[in-house]
Amino acid sequence: MTQYTSKSTLKVDQVLAQFIDQEVLPDLHIEPEQFWQTFAAVIEDLSPVNQQLLKKRKALQANIDQWLTENRADFSQSEYRVFLEQIGYLVEEGEAFTIDTENVDDEIALQAGPQLVVPTSNARFALNATNARWGSLYDALYGTDVIAETDGAEKTTAYNPIRGQKVIAYGRDLLDAHFPLQTGSHYQATAYRIEDQQLMVESAAGVTSLVDASQCVGFNGEPDAPTQILLKHHDLHVIIEIDAASAIGKTDQAGVKDLTIEAAITTIQDFEDSVAAVDGEDKVGVYRNWLGLMRGDLTDTFEKNGQPMTRVPAPDKTFQSLSGETITLHGRSLLFCRNVGHLMTNPAILYGDDQEVPEGIMDAMISVLIAMHDLRELGPLKNSRTGSVYVVKPKMHGPEEVAFANILFNRVEDELGLPRHTIKIGVMDEERRTTVNLKACIREVKDRIVFINTGFLDRTGDEIHTSMLLGPMTPKAEIKTMPWIKAYENWNVDIGLECGFTGKAQIGKGMWAMPDEMAKMMTAKIEHPEAGANCAWVPSPNGATLHAIHYHQIDVFEVQKTLQQRPRADLNDILTIPLCKDPSALTEEQIQQELDNNAQGILGYVVRWIDQGVGCSKVPDINNVGLMEDRATLRISSQHICNWLEHNICTEQQVKKTFARMAQVVDQQNAHDQAYRNMSDDLKNNIAYQAALDLVFKGKEQPSGYTEPLLHEFRLKLKTG
Repeated sequence: MTQYTSKSTLKVDQVLAQFIDQEVLPDLHIEPEQFWQTFAAVIEDLSPVNQQLLKKRKALQANIDQWLTENRADFSQSEYRVFLEQIGYLVEEGEAFTIDTENVDDEIALQAGPQLVVPTSNARFALNATNARWGSLYDALYGTDVIAETDGAEKTTAYNPIRGQKVIAYGRDLLDAHFPLQTGSHYQATAYRIEDQQLMVESAAGVTSLVDASQCVGFNGEPDAPTQILLKHHDLHVIIEIDAASAIGKTDQAGVKDLTIEAAITTIQDFEDSVAAVDGEDKVGVYRNWLGLMRGDLTDTFEKNGQPMTRVPAPDKTFQSLSGETITLHGRSLLFCRNVGHLMTNPAILYGDDQEVPEGIMDAMISVLIAMHDLRELGPLKNSRTGSVYVVKPKMHGPEEVAFANILFNRVEDELGLPRHTIKIGVMDEERRTTVNLKACIREVKDRIVFINTGFLDRTGDEIHTSMLLGPMTPKAEIKTMPWIKAYENWNVDIGLECGFTGKAQIGKGMWAMPDEMAKMMTAKIEHPEAGANCAWVPSPNGATLHAIHYHQIDVFEVQKTLQQRPRADLNDILTIPLCKDPSALTEEQIQQELDNNAQGILGYVVRWIDQGVGCSKVPDINNVGLMEDRATLRISSQHICNWLEHNICTEQQVKKTFARMAQVVDQQNAHDQAYRNMSDDLKNNIAYQAALDLVFKGKEQPSGYTEPLLHEFRLKLKTG
């Protein structure tokens, strides 16, 4: 049972109140009474505005539902677009403009590279992602399927020198491709040294240097026997690590033991889709880790391979420039935090007539308050060097809701005494009303925006829910081939470039969800920088190290210059609904396979969310391929089954039988987990199983098809016994 304490006009969970009063405020020299009075005023002033925006969402959806029902038989795409304009769903784009964001760190404005997203609730994972700014290429290659386990190169318990040599060869190929020599190859190198302020490479054929001498920017050790060579290409660094006495270095004729790759340039510390935070206790767990990251003193001790390990934030890296000055490079990923959107409330704070606080307002105030420790340099390490706080804001629907986020951030800045536009915003383009009005959305935050991105799962979930009543959607795998998805991806880049994002802000692409399928990622994910995205999401530090190679292969900013010349994607394509062209052609086997896939995915994720409070983990799919899952997967799968039920592609009995059968599959997949509780032992009384069913059978009535309200309800039910 939550215990509350009075703070100004608020009732605050005692755990949260103590955290703020005793851990956050003292070093900021802010008195608790002053803070809570200020916070109460923000909540009381802005919560009604928040509620009105949610009412408008509901009203617009009701209008769309009615129109689609009335026009289902003779649906006209052109008339549909006119209707969306008439009800204010589709708004005027307005005059051309460019964003004016200032004080943006180079990792966002000038560098292109991988981006991690990590649940801030897990300190170990949060630190792992933060430290993934630099990664061992040799480890990433040796431990993944990028190096095939053929011709004696299998991964074995002990070090396999055959596999090791293939890893080394991959590294030499990378050096030759992006740091070529005047003559010969890095394969032939027998020594590296610094001479006359440039890198010299010795080989049996003689001494040579880089084609572009400026690519070598620093070193450590003695000039004639360096331990590290710092190289730079496409504004990303690669470090040649040299130690002829090390286990790997002694097998290399130049003594090279590794290549350290600048990898996860930025990381989103997530308070939202990848965490299960349903009350004050949970929120404090998230906030406390964010505080440790902002102070630079977060630690986590855990056991790995039977040995205790303590993880801490990585220090900055220092080198000597070729002319003798000290070079300092950031040792950690530049951190965003992803706040909760406008929809959810949380019982951590009650206001008025014991109403739950809008969680997005709570996140904004507290996450920025905590980030002031970084702004004031109160810890040993820095995040932003430009005095900015980076907040990603998800699940906003259209320009009015983006404008409200701007009002909220203005208010937070004013109440905390921060200069205007200290808070930078990332707008996630994963809701249909935001996509079709993207330029108008960006206009509302043109002085603070630093990020837009696309994402198939949430965007498709909203696509299905918005058009739920028109007809049955095509199977999920086919949705990716429909005209709207490519137009949506291109539109996001086109609008970002039109608004002047190049050199100021990130244009992002979505997640590669299969952390064990790195060979496939290396083939497929180069499409993201080729599409003009200067960041894209990866599921692991190894994934970041490997994906960084794509940004050496592709100069994203040159690509963006080319893309600025193409015609903008067609809005009519984006508005093309992914309906199944001929539902009668779906076979019983196809329908059942789709249900099996969706139900298994829903159960595999929900059971961990509800029973263990795990918001993001590697969940095996129906083919036992591990996928990094968060709530976005749940949204698309539950909405898809709900849509097929609505249009009689399947029956309620068929869906329930499918879920019961898939519960056994998921139980078997989790048999190794001692903390796991089987669903199939008592389906009727299993809370997680009942939550999964509700996500489907109550899916049509869920706001925008979101899964959070039901997940929170069932998780709280379990936590309170």
